[in-house]
Amino acid sequence: MRLRWLGHAAFYVEISGRKVLIDPFLTGNPVCPVKPSELEHVDIVVVTHEHGDHLGDAIEIAQKFDAYFVGIYETAQRASQRGVKKAVGMNIGGPGELEGLRIALTPAFHSGLPVGVVISSGSETLYHAGDTGLFSDMKLIGELFHSDVALLPIGGFFTMDPEQAAIATTLLKPKVVIPMHYNTFPVIRQDPELFKKLVAEKAPDVEVVILKPGEYYEYKK
Repeated sequence: MRLRWLGHAAFYVEISGRKVLIDPFLTGNPVCPVKPSELEHVDIVVVTHEHGDHLGDAIEIAQKFDAYFVGIYETAQRASQRGVKKAVGMNIGGPGELEGLRIALTPAFHSGLPVGVVISSGSETLYHAGDTGLFSDMKLIGELFHSDVALLPIGGFFTMDPEQAAIATTLLKPKVVIPMHYNTFPVIRQDPELFKKLVAEKAPDVEVVILKPGEYYEYKK
């Protein structure tokens, strides 16, 4: 599983031969290193909620690549109404099968019809929390899906801050955690090294990987 952070909550994920784009806020994202026109291929676009800094370019990208658009049911319905041919509306619960991957939507505490998403190839599992505050049922997400890599917001103000995200890490128990949704705008300015320090104190068995926008991380079992 190979990930590239595109800034904010946007990730380009290569897993089991499929290319998945999550929350593609590229246009207008001041820290994103790529333009939508520079993407080579996308099989699945996943949107965690309808706020503009997450829905972003999802409609246009799904149309360009004839990609699946996955989101909460109402979000996918609106994508379909805007011309997306392969819109898949899901809801919080058990996973569905798509392009050889198992995809499940999970709770998230935010506005804008929010969810998190778990993507699994069967051998590797990724959890993208979306925009969310801290909630105790993250422990259940950890127990159900056993994520190898967790992507957690640390920006505060709209989502968890570093301390709350470190507590979330203790509940989820991933092997690797990557902070996201910070330093895009002044209101969510945070130091990821503080998050790394707090995780080391609270969940010392979890590796923290800090990426700069545009950088890659490859997870190997």
